[in-house]
Amino acid sequence: MRSNIDELDEAAIALCETSLDQLMTRSERLTLEGFGPVVTYSRKVFIPLTKLCRDVCHYCTFAETPSRSSAPYLSIAEAIDIAAAGASAGCREALFTLGDRPEMRYSAASDYLAEQGYQSTLEYLEAAASEVLNNTGLLPHLNAGVMTEEDYLRLRPVTASMGLMLETASDRLSERGGPHFGSPDKYPQVRLDSIEAAGRARIPFTTGILIGIGETRKERVEALFAIRDIHRRHGHIQEVIIQNFRAKPGTRMSNHPEPALEDHLWTIAVARLILGPKMTIQAPPNLHRPEDLAQLLRAGVNDWGGVSPLTPDHVNPEAPWPHLDLLERETSAASRILRQRLAIGPLHAGAPDKWLAPDMARIVRRSVDARGLPLTDNWRAGGVTPMTAAASWIRPTAASAIMPLLAKAERGELVDAQEIARLFAADGPEFDDVIEAADAVREEVVGNTVTYVVNRNINYTNICLYKCGFCAFSKGSTRELRGPAYRLDYEEVGRRAAEAAERGATEVCLQGGIHPDYDGNTYLEVLRAVRQAAPSIHIHAFSPLEISHGAATLGLSLATYLGRLKNAGLSTLPGTAAEILHDDVRALICPDKLSAREWLDVMRTAHAVGLQSTATIMFGHVDGYDHWAHHLLAIRHLQEESGGFTEFVPLPFVHMEAPIWRKGRARSGPSAREALLMHAVARLALNPFVKNIQASWVKLGRDGAVQALRSGANDLGGILMDESITRAAGGVNGQLCDPVAMRDIARAAGRDLVRRTTKYERVAERAEAVAS
Repeated sequence: MRSNIDELDEAAIALCETSLDQLMTRSERLTLEGFGPVVTYSRKVFIPLTKLCRDVCHYCTFAETPSRSSAPYLSIAEAIDIAAAGASAGCREALFTLGDRPEMRYSAASDYLAEQGYQSTLEYLEAAASEVLNNTGLLPHLNAGVMTEEDYLRLRPVTASMGLMLETASDRLSERGGPHFGSPDKYPQVRLDSIEAAGRARIPFTTGILIGIGETRKERVEALFAIRDIHRRHGHIQEVIIQNFRAKPGTRMSNHPEPALEDHLWTIAVARLILGPKMTIQAPPNLHRPEDLAQLLRAGVNDWGGVSPLTPDHVNPEAPWPHLDLLERETSAASRILRQRLAIGPLHAGAPDKWLAPDMARIVRRSVDARGLPLTDNWRAGGVTPMTAAASWIRPTAASAIMPLLAKAERGELVDAQEIARLFAADGPEFDDVIEAADAVREEVVGNTVTYVVNRNINYTNICLYKCGFCAFSKGSTRELRGPAYRLDYEEVGRRAAEAAERGATEVCLQGGIHPDYDGNTYLEVLRAVRQAAPSIHIHAFSPLEISHGAATLGLSLATYLGRLKNAGLSTLPGTAAEILHDDVRALICPDKLSAREWLDVMRTAHAVGLQSTATIMFGHVDGYDHWAHHLLAIRHLQEESGGFTEFVPLPFVHMEAPIWRKGRARSGPSAREALLMHAVARLALNPFVKNIQASWVKLGRDGAVQALRSGANDLGGILMDESITRAAGGVNGQLCDPVAMRDIARAAGRDLVRRTTKYERVAERAEAVAS
């Protein structure tokens, strides 16, 4: 049952000889290393599909005999009703609890199943879970007892996760007189084999141990080692529950002593030390007094499990769930932050294609942020719901673990990738710390004004050879798809530039798809048309992809071609097509596009020939915090080398019409927390080399732009006039944000608005308003 007896014996002896306080100090450090201050829980309903069970555990009040049950099973309609009530109460998980294969013991169970047209409890469970998912949207978690790999694979399409408590590694407890005597499914090896089978079937899995039923501490350690070893082979265990035995009236163990709190704390701390900093460890909050919960967290708990606002704990009916307000209050009192999770834990939710059936993967992916935790606010980039201000948090008495990182960034020192990713994980009071630090750096570097430029977007074609998964603007051919394909002629491009100048613009921003007829001369002709029509206007044009395409089609080096563009009137480059400067991400969202190195090479060369540019990041799709960190460091290193970036522009992914989202292969954009952190962390990570951080009003909306200005941003970009790319992706924030609206945004953030040029020189305000 265990691979290394010497290792187990040595560990058990060492752990038993270490004081509880020492164990808890070490385990708390590991917990904070792995999860920071975040403590999760799942808002769920219990659906006791059947309380019949072929096992006879001596401490259990869940299982019933047919004579005590009003019906052998809940009907599927009853299961749907419970789930629907849960959905109305804000639940996201439907926990199906049931006894092990009751049809093998009770004719009442087998007869009911036959009447309903099912051959087994597991087949009936499959149907019930499917109906609950389809009718209510709640994600099923199935606790169906011991199963084979084939059973798991059959249920995989209708569940987000499953579970089976190991309970113990002690065969003694299945002997006569033990709590598991007469329960064939409780033999440790049987349960270990089932947990192993779940790993082979790639099922996100919950397991754990039950303490205080007669096992020794060494046997607990043995059980935890067994769980650890299985997880090392398969990686599927999403959480380990350390549950304390509660004596229940009417059971054979009603007089059995319950484990003391200190014994529970010892076992939690030992579990953390054996399982490591990345394993979620859960303890049920309803089985202790509220004032004891802080000690459970210190011992190593980072998850409270499922908490229902609606249904009782059918396994421990004598212990009602704590009210969520009380749970949040006690968690906060321990300097932690309570956050919802799904039935599938965040680590596995972050890799849904590996762990879930395709339809379930699509549902989960669309529901979570980059941490794998559910999106709980209604704001979406480009959407109609305004971003609300972040909640106020009670400051913990202890200094935040991220304060040294913030101090380092405020001094302008290099913050490494791991540290940047840690800042992106900031939540609660830590989120406030990051925002405040970024805003302080902003004030020190650029003062208290908000800048903007009067410009016009001219997107000369939406026909494109490339198939970027996030782009709803481009058309693969001249066929109508999400709106007609078009190509502006040079005369029309010039006319729009001249009109922009007449309306007070100092800049035109020119970009388009890679049309199959375009070559390097096309972009030179575009420049000539604009320069002839509007001689004094600043031409901010051509993404690095267009630059690369133009140079390649003429057989020229980047430097030579960029020199020709500059001589023809090109003033600066937009930093688009960057997306995420990490090739693992680019392989998923834009596999035929420039590599990260090629994008950086274009910018490096442009800066070398005297062309400045912006830099962007398009985030919140298939990327993670480590990718964002990699991107920011790439920008910082190039800026330190060349000094050519005028600003950094975070562009949250607008998902609504994006092909990759519609196919279920991308998240639904960043959360509001992540969008604001991108502006804040960029300000800190790029300090002191990039002075300007822009808030995209078209992506963030009016209220989001105000929040971004309080999070390190100092610029609102351009009024745009004819914005079309975000609109094509489903954005609804308009095609123009005039100076009056810009001033309103700046004032709402407590700052003054100043007009600028593309290169951040101040422009005297014109008396007339910019025409719409």
